[in-house]
Amino acid sequence: MFRPGSTEIVVGRGVSERFEGVGVGERLRFGGRDWTVVGVFDGGGSAFDSELWGDGEQMLQSFRRQQFSSVVARLVDPSAFDGLKRRLEGDPRLTVEVKRERAFYEEQSQALSNFISYLGLTLSVIFSIGAMIGAMITMYAAVANRTAEIGTLRALGFRRGAVLFAFLAEAAFLGLVGWAVGLGLASLMQLVHISTLNWQTFAELAFRFTLTPRIVLQSLAFALAMGLAGGVLPAVRAARLKIVDALRAA
Repeated sequence: MFRPGSTEIVVGRGVSERFEGVGVGERLRFGGRDWTVVGVFDGGGSAFDSELWGDGEQMLQSFRRQQFSSVVARLVDPSAFDGLKRRLEGDPRLTVEVKRERAFYEEQSQALSNFISYLGLTLSVIFSIGAMIGAMITMYAAVANRTAEIGTLRALGFRRGAVLFAFLAEAAFLGLVGWAVGLGLASLMQLVHISTLNWQTFAELAFRFTLTPRIVLQSLAFALAMGLAGGVLPAVRAARLKIVDALRAA
């Protein structure tokens, strides 16, 4: 740990892994001073991993600041947050806004989060249309290649609904296969740390994607819906084939 009153600093694990010149014993120059790196700390994947820590009073002097912009506190009992918030914000001597750490960083990265969400939604719509067209082409080809089988099944007494259900089930299975492949590739993104600029604070923002059970279930439902949407028209075509025409085509 850095010594109070000195120009020693410690760096987050994310900073030490992504940048050169921040190893223990090396020196950084900012704020008109040279700072010596004396340690590396692990923030457990939180935003702290992207920070440099040093003596607060020394930082104020270097950057010619008169006050702290934020204070981080850790409560012994997390359930006491609401009471602390009311007490601090109700104190006329203080001009503070008390927030939970998660809410604070969500607001700090709101612009980037919205950009990623809109970009992801746009790409999802584009690729979904492509997936539906691909499923539709595949299922139309399946219907064309199985005209004889369709006619035989209808001649044996299978109803139109059974043929419709069979092709819809096959379309859903195609969507399930695509979901499994896509989920496997997407899960690899959990191994990648992405670093970018926070346009609200002009600080580095590092994050990674996390695959949760909710995302797995939502993507499964989405993939099945796309498969069924692409297979509806071919399945209806197969179900509406007349027995005589199907057997004659064979």
